Amino acid sequence: MENKIEIIETIGKIVVFIMILLSFFLFTVKTKNKLSNRLFGIYLLVIAFDLIGLFTNKTVEYPIIQSLKTSSSLLQLPLFFLYVLSACYSNFKIKGKHILHFLLFLLFFILFNITSFSDLSILLYEIVGEIQFIVYIVTVFIILKKYKTVYLENYSNANYAIYKWLFQITVFSCIAHSFVIIRWYLSNSIYQEYVINTNIVISLSVLSITIFFVLKALYQPALFTGISIDLVPVKSFLEKQTTKDNAQKNKAENEYLKKLTSVMQKEKPYLDFGLTLQKLAIQTDIPEKELSLLINHHLNKHFFDFINEYRINDAKILLKDPAQKELTVLEILYEVGFNSKSSFYTAFKKATHQTPSEYRKSNS
Repeated sequence: MENKIEIIETIGKIVVFIMILLSFFLFTVKTKNKLSNRLFGIYLLVIAFDLIGLFTNKTVEYPIIQSLKTSSSLLQLPLFFLYVLSACYSNFKIKGKHILHFLLFLLFFILFNITSFSDLSILLYEIVGEIQFIVYIVTVFIILKKYKTVYLENYSNANYAIYKWLFQITVFSCIAHSFVIIRWYLSNSIYQEYVINTNIVISLSVLSITIFFVLKALYQPALFTGISIDLVPVKSFLEKQTTKDNAQKNKAENEYLKKLTSVMQKEKPYLDFGLTLQKLAIQTDIPEKELSLLINHHLNKHFFDFINEYRINDAKILLKDPAQKELTVLEILYEVGFNSKSSFYTAFKKATHQTPSEYRKSNS
């Protein structure tokens, strides 16, 4: 038993140290994404403060600190929620209304100081904590779904790493929380002897997640690009259109489609790997909203897929051309507007059911 407690304490110290170190990095690193980095840094510090209980019980000697530590867990999800918004949307700003997210923390901090951790206040805290977790996690998944939809409707490159990153840590949070629920069940059942083992699993999972955070910070320091918070999925403004509006739109769609097709074939804007819906709207002289409707609704394709079709068609021509045999696949993918090998291979195989090398071989 003592050995297991020592393991938990050691892991706890390592995790807290790494989180504080990573928070310092996020606060001091030079970046355009200061708000998202600082929110994530504060989020990590709050978790670190909560994890202090893994290796010390001295906070119990100070009721105010113990109340602060316990109620601070109700800060974690609101901070994570705000971090997700700031990481997804480049023009997100903290406003006065966001203070409402921290009311639960304040209420329970006061309640614990008044009741001295009565059984009723603890039970209420546990129930509210679970409800808060479910509400925020569901909300985060909804935000991420909207973000991915908007990204695919407005951007042509496959670099939506922020979506993958946020989705991963949200899933990790769910997994880690499931262990906490298991621990709560064990501590209130006849299997209390397994609580210590569960604590070890929780400690190791938190350590693994923390190391994952560090590796992301090291290998993808420019992870957070964000999109405009003003962008909405096409479906949202389609629902607001009346039948009369739709009739008028249909008359203009054919003209817009001719103009779009002409620009795509003659000027080949898709060769720009950083092409966005906004850029294409300027080049085609088609209003941004109308262009979005034309591609995402009338043609029934994401902007992302629409642009990649042209890129893949150009790649197929180059791969079949005997005169271009000296060009490597890597050179071809850059030539047609892709900026990463993985995204090119994924898009090419989706369109042809072959890898670029297989396609070249079968058409040589």
